[in-house]
Amino acid sequence: MSLPNHPSSSKTLTLSQPHPSILLVTISRPTALNSISSAGHQELHAIWTWMDEQPSIRVGILTGAGRAFCAGADLKEWNNTVQGTSTSQKETPNMPPSGFGGLSRRSGKKPIICAVNGLCLGGGCEMVLNADLVIAAEKAYFGLPEVQRGVVAWAGALPRLVRTVGRQRAMEMALTGRRVGAAEALQWGFVNEVVPAEGDVVKRAVEVAAQIAANSPDAVIVSREGVKLGWEGLGAEEASSRLIEEWSGRLNAGDNIQEGLRAFVEKRKPRWVDSKL
Repeated sequence: MSLPNHPSSSKTLTLSQPHPSILLVTISRPTALNSISSAGHQELHAIWTWMDEQPSIRVGILTGAGRAFCAGADLKEWNNTVQGTSTSQKETPNMPPSGFGGLSRRSGKKPIICAVNGLCLGGGCEMVLNADLVIAAEKAYFGLPEVQRGVVAWAGALPRLVRTVGRQRAMEMALTGRRVGAAEALQWGFVNEVVPAEGDVVKRAVEVAAQIAANSPDAVIVSREGVKLGWEGLGAEEASSRLIEEWSGRLNAGDNIQEGLRAFVEKRKPRWVDSKL
């Protein structure tokens, strides 16, 4: 399916639409375990920004080709960059304000699901920790091995990790670099679902994305904003007040709330229109 006006094609990313309302982005550097270069960060940032601007696309999915989801930063590029530079220039690869893969610090408008097909380390894990939902293959495993390489998970994972799994588990991951399997990640709460070995993690992610896409696109956007406000540290009352102040008028002025209520009264499935939010 064609994707009109999408960002320029990339040698390391593949875009497709398994469903008219779903964008599937595949990191396609299997020989490099889908590590992401500086250029890759910019490309992914451009793709997620483009997705948010496309009314017909309601959900994004990120996965990897081969046996890895993402092994993190391209350390060969990073090493080449820092050789001969001053200490102040050696800290991190160049990446956009939205963070690693345009996702680890992304705010955005539309939900993104990570379909973790295998190895997920470093920056790959940082992306997962800021994704909206995470579907993992049974063989997948997660880790923040930065301390083993003399670097730090700068891209947003550390404060997000502690909110998700608690102080002691976050310290264990961040200070030891230990890898966490999919079943343990599910128990810890940073994976939504584990797909058995005989299953297809991308197929399952598409099924979940389709459930989201079947709902009011306006209500999905605003509901996601409400969750984010709490995630970012606001108290329940302050977050609720801000959500109502900023979004209730726009939601109520849209066509989809009227269609949803009308469809309920008429006992039929709603016919949503693309969101104008």
